[in-house]
Amino acid sequence: MSARRVGFYLSDKKRRKMNLDAFSHFCAEHGIQVVEINLSRPLEPQGPFDVIVHKLSDVVVDAEHDNRSRQLLANFQKYVSAHPRTVILDPLPAMTQLLDRFASCHIMSKLHRSLKDWRICSPPYLEVPGDADLSSVHGAVKEHDLSFPLICKTRVAHGSFSHEMSLIFSEGGLADVRPPCVLQSFVNHGAVLHKVFVVGDKHFCVERPSLKNFPSGPCDRKTIFFNSQHVSKPESSSDLTALDEKMPLLPTPSSEALSALVQELRAQLKMALFGVDVIVNIQTHTMTVIDLNVFPGYEGVPQFFSSLLDHIKTLLDSGLSDPQKSPSDASSIATSI
Repeated sequence: MSARRVGFYLSDKKRRKMNLDAFSHFCAEHGIQVVEINLSRPLEPQGPFDVIVHKLSDVVVDAEHDNRSRQLLANFQKYVSAHPRTVILDPLPAMTQLLDRFASCHIMSKLHRSLKDWRICSPPYLEVPGDADLSSVHGAVKEHDLSFPLICKTRVAHGSFSHEMSLIFSEGGLADVRPPCVLQSFVNHGAVLHKVFVVGDKHFCVERPSLKNFPSGPCDRKTIFFNSQHVSKPESSSDLTALDEKMPLLPTPSSEALSALVQELRAQLKMALFGVDVIVNIQTHTMTVIDLNVFPGYEGVPQFFSSLLDHIKTLLDSGLSDPQKSPSDASSIATSI
């Protein structure tokens, strides 16, 4: 019996971060061959693939304005359509929705209904389209009952620019908004972020530093611009993460609540590889979901290799295509964000 073949398409940065060479050796010890896919060449001779694991975020985002990326995406989708039994982790339509924070916020906003028994919610938010002017933003913030301070995030949730965020403290600070973007009411959470990493039916929760508490309500403080990677990486050290006052320890999210959250999101997202950013409200102790991420870095998860391999083997051993897989049209994906 020939070795089962798993194709990987990752950017150079993601490849290094994941240490794909080490994962390839790990898979080989278990009778699975890892093949790196080159989208610049025809895919058919590179196959066959039993499973394809990818992070096509760069290609999808660039396809909106770049013909070459659009063609690479079309080539990938052509191969997927011609080989319906190849399992795709994760299906392009599912992955693409998380590259658009408008779509992510809509998904998160519904969690309080489906997970009300677990007291899980997301912050109030506002979609600011690219053609919005300052007066319309002022009116929409009041209409949607958003409370200051506000955190402003780019609409596209991929690339280095997507980590550039700002904290806005008053109506005057709304002049710093650069559409298209998302505005979320900032929730004080004791400078602790819980990053939940999902790999198939397994998940892992890792604590990271986060933004400190700020007084609620509008004030005359100037807008704070920051890069979220400088705030919430394991090694981060920033004035923005230092609490100004002593405060009691917040409860950590219960394993049962996190399991319920992951199960619900897996069903909604139709994905197996994603991340969830969770904070705990210092006043209500409510679990608050603030972001969703495509194929995150899994930093701090020592079981990542074994968990990913276990999920791949489960899919291979089932002999079935991924039940969450769905067909997609490359042109619609390229223009959806």
